[in-house]
Amino acid sequence: MGLLGGLMGNASEADGDKLQKELAQVLVAGEIVDSAYKVLRDTFVFTNKRMILIDRQGLTGKKVEYLSVPYRSMVSFSVETAGTFDMDSELKIWISGQSAPLQKTFSKGSNITKVQQSLAKYVLG
Repeated sequence: MGLLGGLMGNASEADGDKLQKELAQVLVAGEIVDSAYKVLRDTFVFTNKRMILIDRQGLTGKKVEYLSVPYRSMVSFSVETAGTFDMDSELKIWISGQSAPLQKTFSKGSNITKVQQSLAKYVLG
């Protein structure tokens, strides 16, 4: 992913093997990274047990928040693709016990359908 793609928020596939090693202290025994997508400094990681949203914060990105969402707690999700005038795509995930969805925005040309396919694989499967 080039700098311009990163600035525009385009999602690109991240290296699952590299993330498997980086997340060694976050993952539980038997948990395997299946796929991952990077959007600027944030990363969506899909394991065989949950989705982990990695949110790098601050100027240096050294402060990191790991949001762990078990698939069984996902009630529904939606993907809105970019249009002619609306340049952004949007992913919403409704989580049991929360009224507002978890929401992420992607720019036009992003690979949001691959993120949706990964979600569907585990939520519906």
